[in-house]
Amino acid sequence: MTEVNSPPDGPKPGGWTRFVTARPRLSLLVALVLTALAVFAGSGVEKRLGAGGWEDPAAQSTHATKALEREFPGSQPNLLLLVNSGRASVDDRAVAAEAARLTARLADERGVTGVGSYWRTRSPQLRAKDGHQALIAARITGDDTTAGETLDRIAPSLRGEHGPVRVSVGGPVAVRHEIQTTIQEDLVHAETIALPITLVLLVMVFGSAVAALLPLGIGIVAILGTNAVLRGLTEFTDVSVFALNLTTALGLGLAIDYALFIVRRFREELSTGAEPLAAVGTTLRTAGRTVLFSALTVAVSLAAMMVFPQYFLRSFAYAGIAVVLLAAAAALILLPAALALLGHRVNALDLRRLLRRGAPGRTTPGTGWARVASLVMRRAPVFALATSVGLVLLGLPFLGVKFGTADDRQLPTTAESHIVQQHIRDGFPGSPGGGLDVLADGRATRAQYADYRKRLAGLPGVTRVDGPLVKGDMAYFTVLPKGEAVDQNTQHLVREVRATHAPFRTSVTGTAAVLVDSQHAIGERLPWAAGIIALVTLLLVFLLTGSVLIPVQAVVLNALSLTAMFGAVVWVFQEGHLSGVLDFTSTGDIETTLPVLMFCVAFGLSMDYGVFLLSRIKEEYDHTGDHPHAVRYGLQRTGGLITAAAVILAVVMVAIGTSRVTNTKMLGLGIALAVLMDAMIVRSLLVPAVMRLTGRATWWAPGPLRRFHERFGISEGEAAPAPVAAKPREPQPVP
Repeated sequence: MTEVNSPPDGPKPGGWTRFVTARPRLSLLVALVLTALAVFAGSGVEKRLGAGGWEDPAAQSTHATKALEREFPGSQPNLLLLVNSGRASVDDRAVAAEAARLTARLADERGVTGVGSYWRTRSPQLRAKDGHQALIAARITGDDTTAGETLDRIAPSLRGEHGPVRVSVGGPVAVRHEIQTTIQEDLVHAETIALPITLVLLVMVFGSAVAALLPLGIGIVAILGTNAVLRGLTEFTDVSVFALNLTTALGLGLAIDYALFIVRRFREELSTGAEPLAAVGTTLRTAGRTVLFSALTVAVSLAAMMVFPQYFLRSFAYAGIAVVLLAAAAALILLPAALALLGHRVNALDLRRLLRRGAPGRTTPGTGWARVASLVMRRAPVFALATSVGLVLLGLPFLGVKFGTADDRQLPTTAESHIVQQHIRDGFPGSPGGGLDVLADGRATRAQYADYRKRLAGLPGVTRVDGPLVKGDMAYFTVLPKGEAVDQNTQHLVREVRATHAPFRTSVTGTAAVLVDSQHAIGERLPWAAGIIALVTLLLVFLLTGSVLIPVQAVVLNALSLTAMFGAVVWVFQEGHLSGVLDFTSTGDIETTLPVLMFCVAFGLSMDYGVFLLSRIKEEYDHTGDHPHAVRYGLQRTGGLITAAAVILAVVMVAIGTSRVTNTKMLGLGIALAVLMDAMIVRSLLVPAVMRLTGRATWWAPGPLRRFHERFGISEGEAAPAPVAAKPREPQPVP
């Protein structure tokens, strides 16, 4: 980055600087008004978000589920009332009478259909093995929002003591609603943890309380603006409640990253004697370009999730793109206006002044990082090999990953819906929730139905086949597997059922079928998502550096930085290590969409830090032509900044990771680990080592590409490359 000393009669500020600093008070007033409007527009957004979204809307299982909901509502119950008769048998006359009254009362409720119970059907599947518990099943109609409202209305009068029985409320609709409520509560808790700790860390980084408040303000603006965007999107499409966590984490994390970078550069320029307006101009032409570039790389990584059909993943793309662009816009518009107004007062309220009293004079900033860079480059082969092997070893547990689907065990063990489902798993016969529903569409004779049922019953792994229940030209069968709901044998059974010949059209749904279809949809589109991320990243990094090798290094090293995260996810959450310490229930698998989400988010954040480092190295190389010095200088100037930004983002992600919902805990803690590994291992050790090994060849590009970069490339520095013998610049102290 060019060090500029602009006297009052120096060069006039550029067009963008004039635009954002022409009326700084008016700009900030408009921002305040827009933020207030965003608070109003985004209010209540959490109530309009869904807790599902893992299924492929175009899949066979989704088609079958919707048809069964429409034609056979009793086949797809989403509300379960667990009726406990205490010491009496569920067949006791008084118990049966009270259960019949509850069943009739539930059937009369608005928005409830398909009501059935053990006492009506005498189905052994609805009676516990010990004879003291039985189920009433029903379906609440409508989308997640409507179903949640209905549940809130009817549940209080259903749960609790009713004469000789005690009733608990469970089922998928209760699980989803409880997840939604828990996430909302946990998000408030995470914010109360993250905000004060973040402020303390920012004060430690900047010293000045005024400078520390600026990044926090930018983050809050980005979060509130994104909530308003999500509220608008709910009018047109489904959005997952889990996206709120990403909004908070990225809103604070990226806004703080960008503001750190800009405020730090502004203070550097002031320290050289530049006037505030000239310092803002230089900051925008240098650090501002890097921020814009970084935002684009992160947005592209998140946008790749839009190729997947599941709205759970698409929601994170919506939220992520919105919060990244808003954070960048606030950092490039509002922050320069604030800096122009503050000027040298940005260094006011220096809370570290007392610590510096009696201490030796100021030293050149980043000397520790310069020594680290020198050590790494002297032993480049050793550091490159050791860190690469170490990261690969940390990722080995991921080779044993098993994919599953989210269920009630996402919730804490004290959650009512989790307790109900656990009672059903432990105490009821068969494989509750693991049955496969087969929809038969087309007129058929009784003999044809019987023949098809016989074929299904003859498949290996089938315990029993119930049905058919016929309605017009449609019928459905229920296939009960021998295995668990979503184990490999049950998934294989889904494929066998689908391959079984029938004289009518068939489609299969059920928990395992949804998982099979979801895995197929992700596997089919994963190469496209990875290709989009890789190609756009290669292009953007080439435009930044003009090198052919650096973009390839960036993609490979970024991917390598994520291995520890994926290994830890399997070791901790799938295998259950630390489940007691972290307070979650291990299901023995990982929800299918989570690794995709975590890769896209963590890869984008890694590129964020990579762009910060590479831009400073490129600028210094352009000025001096000295490759080792440029690498050392780049790490010296950004190492502390990147580490501080990573620690702050990790704090935010760990706060998100305190959630009582397992997927949110996994997302927060996993990305926190990835961010720290990237900043402290990859950026500090592996990147300098690899760049030292590649030497001046790092900057090579063929003639046509070099000319393309000269015309269209974006560089943070403004000076033309200097001769190799040019004297390296010495950094100046920053207040």
